[in-house]
Amino acid sequence: MKSQATNLAVSAGALTFSVGSVLAATSGEFNVLSMNVAGLPEFLNGNEVPGDKTTNSELIGTKFSQYGYDIINVQEDFNYHAYIYETDTHAYRTATSGGVPFGSGLNTLANFDWIDFERVKWNTCSDASENDCLTPKGYTFLRAAIDDGVYVDVYNLHTDAGTEDDDITARASNLQQVADAIDARSVGNAVLVYGDTNSRYTRTGDGIRVFSAQNAMTDPWVELIHDGTIPTVESLCENPSTTNTCETVDKVFYRGSPVLDLTATYWSYASTNFLQANGSILTDHNPVTVNFTWAAGSSLRQSGFWGGPHGTWFNDAPTLATKTAPKASTLTFRGANRLDSVGLTLSDGTTFTHGGTGGDVSTLTLGSGEYWASAQLCQGQKDSQTRNFYIKATTSTGRTLSAGTATSDCATFAAPSGWGVVGFLGQAGDEMDQLAFVFAPQ
Repeated sequence: MKSQATNLAVSAGALTFSVGSVLAATSGEFNVLSMNVAGLPEFLNGNEVPGDKTTNSELIGTKFSQYGYDIINVQEDFNYHAYIYETDTHAYRTATSGGVPFGSGLNTLANFDWIDFERVKWNTCSDASENDCLTPKGYTFLRAAIDDGVYVDVYNLHTDAGTEDDDITARASNLQQVADAIDARSVGNAVLVYGDTNSRYTRTGDGIRVFSAQNAMTDPWVELIHDGTIPTVESLCENPSTTNTCETVDKVFYRGSPVLDLTATYWSYASTNFLQANGSILTDHNPVTVNFTWAAGSSLRQSGFWGGPHGTWFNDAPTLATKTAPKASTLTFRGANRLDSVGLTLSDGTTFTHGGTGGDVSTLTLGSGEYWASAQLCQGQKDSQTRNFYIKATTSTGRTLSAGTATSDCATFAAPSGWGVVGFLGQAGDEMDQLAFVFAPQ
């Protein structure tokens, strides 16, 4: 797994190393912060925030470090980005996409590494009441590595502003675009979506309910502050807010997965954490913070990833979650110069196959008490993209099955003691681009 954060992790290089050979954590906690940092140039928008924007931005960065939030999504991080980063100390941070009019204003600062970072522009924008088409606003995606084999897909978004009909239509399109992206690239995964939605539950047409309706996600403000009932009467917030019951457009949504239980335990406006020395605000938005606890699945877990973020996403975990004590009975790989496909058949006859149809076929039938215990993957470059070139499966009895061509950039993923490989997740096209493994007790 190679980092795409600004602070790059050391890659495997020419080394082969093991992942999952030490006892990984099975539970933990983390918190998140969403904050629109009011970074538009002064001549475009003063945001009615007292003080100098450069000084305010430096103080925002200082407070990011002081409070140590684990994953911070910021919006409107445009022309004062460097001043925030100058005083912030988070280990992993996205590189700016530029000021107005070049950048999206979206960035993430975190205590965790990640893979597969991407910026996506909205398909629809409107200038009916704001200058939303001036910059390439949209959303970002990254897969945060909370722990060994513990991943959460994180989306940061800033939708179209304004309340004219065209604004509402564009905003609903923006939210739908993210919901559709979750269906395409986050199937079977734990997900966090948060940022400046410019939406309110009480405003008809905003479409903010799409994440719960389409993606089975929960708003912890509704869950924890309003006992699971969406308010029907609009309640606007002061800034800084002195109550959590009022509603802002800055929102957080979350869900767990078959391999990761995710629970929101605390929700609050963090407004008083972000004030100037004289008590003045630093931004025209109330920042939102949420605490989460996580626990690895009791019946399914996953490994780390190897390869590159190309091709179509797949995940066997949702199907495996419907099985009782799944066990692999046959392994089938295809490969030649590179790894073309991986597959296995469960003892109940269910078959998983991912990748293309090229290469030579290799098959191994497991014994009644035998299970797939570990896998070695080797990656390399093809057409300027990172792909998996080689796989070697090792069973609990020491038998092996391999396909493809080994490189010098390899990793071995071992199932937890008493567990075995029963499925896959990753991305593939004609060949195997990115791959990880689903484990179950054996």
